[in-house]
Amino acid sequence: MTDEAGRPGPMRVANCGGFYGDRLSAAREMVEGGPIDVLTGDWLAELTMSILAGNRLKGRPGYARTFLTQMEQVLGTCLDRGIRVVANAGGLDPAGCAEAVSALADRLGLRAAVAHVTGDDLMPLAAPPVHADTGETLRAAPLTANAYLGGRPIAVALEHGADVVVTGRVTDAALVTGPGMWWFGWSPGDLDPLAGSVVAGHVIECGCQATGGNYAFFEEVPDLAHCGFPIAELHADGSSVITKHPGTGGLVSVGTVTAQLLYEIASPRYAGPDVTARFDTIRLEQEGPDRVRITGVRGEPPPDTLKVAVTFLGGHRNTMTLVLTGLDLAAKARVAQEAIWARIPRESFEQVHVELTPLVAGGGPGAGAADTETADTDTRGLGAAGTALLRITVMDPDPRTAGRAFSSAVVETGLASYPGFYGLTPPGDASPYGVYWPSSVEAGAVLPLVSLDGLRVEVPHTPSHGRSPWPVVGEPAGGPPGEAAVPPYAGDPLAGVTRPLGTVAGARSGDKGGDANLGVWVRDPARYPWLAAFLTADRLGELLPEVRGLPIDRFALPNLHALNFVVHGLLGRGVAASPLLDAQAKALGERLRAVCVPIPA
Repeated sequence: MTDEAGRPGPMRVANCGGFYGDRLSAAREMVEGGPIDVLTGDWLAELTMSILAGNRLKGRPGYARTFLTQMEQVLGTCLDRGIRVVANAGGLDPAGCAEAVSALADRLGLRAAVAHVTGDDLMPLAAPPVHADTGETLRAAPLTANAYLGGRPIAVALEHGADVVVTGRVTDAALVTGPGMWWFGWSPGDLDPLAGSVVAGHVIECGCQATGGNYAFFEEVPDLAHCGFPIAELHADGSSVITKHPGTGGLVSVGTVTAQLLYEIASPRYAGPDVTARFDTIRLEQEGPDRVRITGVRGEPPPDTLKVAVTFLGGHRNTMTLVLTGLDLAAKARVAQEAIWARIPRESFEQVHVELTPLVAGGGPGAGAADTETADTDTRGLGAAGTALLRITVMDPDPRTAGRAFSSAVVETGLASYPGFYGLTPPGDASPYGVYWPSSVEAGAVLPLVSLDGLRVEVPHTPSHGRSPWPVVGEPAGGPPGEAAVPPYAGDPLAGVTRPLGTVAGARSGDKGGDANLGVWVRDPARYPWLAAFLTADRLGELLPEVRGLPIDRFALPNLHALNFVVHGLLGRGVAASPLLDAQAKALGERLRAVCVPIPA
């Protein structure tokens, strides 16, 4: 762990999963592909907590069972090589997951010190949670309520000799920050190193998205089918190098790292339990093939509160999808709905969502989706001829109302509807859906607990009063961080040759509760002043009809030649409850890149 001068050497943290369902062979690939010090994996998306809550209601484990499959493949090798394993696969039952890992080790004839971190589970709640964005008080009965813990409990577990650390709900970046605290001995006041580790953790948390997966310029990525998972070489000052094992597919470039940095963030002040990382101070440098160095990250004290993820049962839903083909698509969509609502009144349901998505329009492919929650189908972007999907989703507290009564009514119109009628979904029962409810709690009211071989260590909240020793370059006097540093554009931002925005800009989008995040960047720094002048929040609404009329925040990141947009309310009550075809806004960025705009020569 130390170099010849006695200083801690770099720590190589490998990721082997970005979501529950990621490549099962990844752990083995990362352990066998080259030297690493820590193996991490992220299983807990916001949607996953609802899935695990459903599993628990059915008597199934409340943790990610695929983690055990991966551990069976690599645990012996990790113990032999001193590789520590840190994973949030514990979900709603970290103790049960740790017990299962210990049982696996016994079955394999291995001696493993398995620790688990609890304290994130706040059930039963002392008071109804208040929505962090709207201020509403939850009236339904919560299924789960979990605070986002930081890296300190993970560090404590490793300091006490844990070979495997299983957590419940921690921040994604804590899987790197915690090992960094242990390896380098960082204290709560070491804000810049902590912030750097948060950035490194944010980059590798989503697996192959840092190594060319889902990349806007995907044709530049070699052998994407065998994409390698990312590694962060973390240094004592918080700087890092993002890389991957040699001989694996994929690409680590300033572009792929930029794309992941913009994924699912809001303000450049990225707040977490351990530190607030300033994303507007990040500096990226291509150090060599598949090696990107991250430096310059500045940290500020963390907030006094922790984010809390609450879930509850929202009701039941059912979706039927019909295909429209040929001429008069809008008229066919209207006739289809009239026939359905004649058999079962639209007013029967608590919510009805109709989405008409062009697949191939008369004017050419890529017309874009048209989303609506109104009674009339939105036909913006729909050509006079082509192919489209008519997707009708109903939601109701009563599973019978949203069940066969609806889906059978759709099927009954099969011979008395528009010409060319056929569907993609058979009639079926309604399914329950959960709702994600973000809230917060005072950090001092949450007490993480580390358990290891009968030892129980409390990790009380330690307020940070540290301060970055370095000034933030371009710190604005007011307004969102980074906006004041946007370079002016001398020309007319609306003058240029009309081309798809994606010919000069990359994008990556995703979900944060009911909001959508959309990051856009240019690879040529000379184009950034134009992008910042052209792509305002108002113009985003003009280019993407589905976000028109919604509140949009724009944040500038000149250091990354990027803009980040937060579209509030696009996903309704969150991915688990969203009736949209693109329920996680994964394709929002690509829809924007396909829009033709005037681009300066």
